[in-house]
Amino acid sequence: MTARLLEGKFFAAKIREEAGKRAAQLKEKYGVTPGLAVIIVGENPASQVYVRNKHKACTELGFYSEGVEMPETTTREELLSEINRLNNDPKIHGILVQLPLPKALQPYESEVLEAINPLKDVDGFHPVNVGRLVTGQKALVPCTPHGCIRMLELAEIPMEGAKAVVIGRSNIVGKPMLHLLLGKNATVTICHSRTKNLAEVVKEADIVVAAVGKPKFVTADMIKPGATVIDVGINRIAPKKLVGDVDFDAVKEVAGAITPVPGGVGLLTIAMLMQNTVDAAELQVK
Repeated sequence: MTARLLEGKFFAAKIREEAGKRAAQLKEKYGVTPGLAVIIVGENPASQVYVRNKHKACTELGFYSEGVEMPETTTREELLSEINRLNNDPKIHGILVQLPLPKALQPYESEVLEAINPLKDVDGFHPVNVGRLVTGQKALVPCTPHGCIRMLELAEIPMEGAKAVVIGRSNIVGKPMLHLLLGKNATVTICHSRTKNLAEVVKEADIVVAAVGKPKFVTADMIKPGATVIDVGINRIAPKKLVGDVDFDAVKEVAGAITPVPGGVGLLTIAMLMQNTVDAAELQVK
């Protein structure tokens, strides 16, 4: 048996289409065009690619897009001042500070993210949004785990009553994934480097989410036949070779459904950012 392939481009197109329709309704009903501002500090080439892709996605959906490029020498005060300006700009509904920040600003990362108005926090990293997620309230949620949930919904893979295992406990993927799955009435176990008998725990899961940052960490003998495997990992093992946290070629012969790397979850992240921008605009209008 070869697993059903959950290709990111198909689900990303669906999510973008939904976001575009909702944006059109906002404009028609309230005269509001969703606006996203992305701040990039310094000249990290990978970050610049991400920012260009975000701007392109905004343009395609008819959003207002503002790119704020700040030099490597930007001070904490200057960055906080720029965030404050965007917090008070009615054209901007979503603010994203591209990470990683330059080394000199990294000690202030938490302060920088907390300076963003929670209603404009389209990355879902602000403690207010984290608290809302944990307590089951409507919140802006980190794009990657939120994209995984939308993929499962669109693929009609049942979450209610399912046993789910999340491997990895980061604030960006693992922890929000836990709470999103709980919100869908799954029974969720979160695993990490100190988990005993990890393979046995994972083997019980109907849904496995791998977000551990280790190439091909999840092997075929860890997967229950027919399980759904969501691979969030992106690991560069050669100049032009990317692999996930899952041993794809082996696991696809056991799983019922699986995401590829590249071409899987990564393609959903920007689509979900567009959805979060529309969510933020709706929250602010209402």
